[in-house]
Amino acid sequence: MVRFKRIALALAVVAGPFIGVAWAAEPEAVVTPLMTKALDQYPGKEAVMIAVEYPPGAVDPVHRHNASAFVYVLEGSIVMQVKGGKEVTLTPGQTFYEGPNDIHTVGRNASRTQPAKFLVLLLKDKNAPVLVPVK
Repeated sequence: MVRFKRIALALAVVAGPFIGVAWAAEPEAVVTPLMTKALDQYPGKEAVMIAVEYPPGAVDPVHRHNASAFVYVLEGSIVMQVKGGKEVTLTPGQTFYEGPNDIHTVGRNASRTQPAKFLVLLLKDKNAPVLVPVK
């Protein structure tokens, strides 16, 4: 039994840092496309609607949309900020706007225990990516 405890302790010491790294990784947002509609009255433009679910602790990378983005929170609580703006915490029924030139510096679930869900309507160039990472 003593030998088993020593082996288990040795494994824990060796594996501990690797397990810690796995636990430290932030969960990613789950994006579900809902609708894409060409805007005939605005040639070359389209509207895209997506649902975003942040698992507990989820954090977005710094990015931009090159679009007008209208956010509506459905459930949970999210934290948003664009470069030069104030960080805001949003709850169900609240909204947020990102302009085509904004850099989205903060996008995360405010909770480490509860999921959050929101809708985003993007008005953008046809076939342009929904999200562009910023370094």
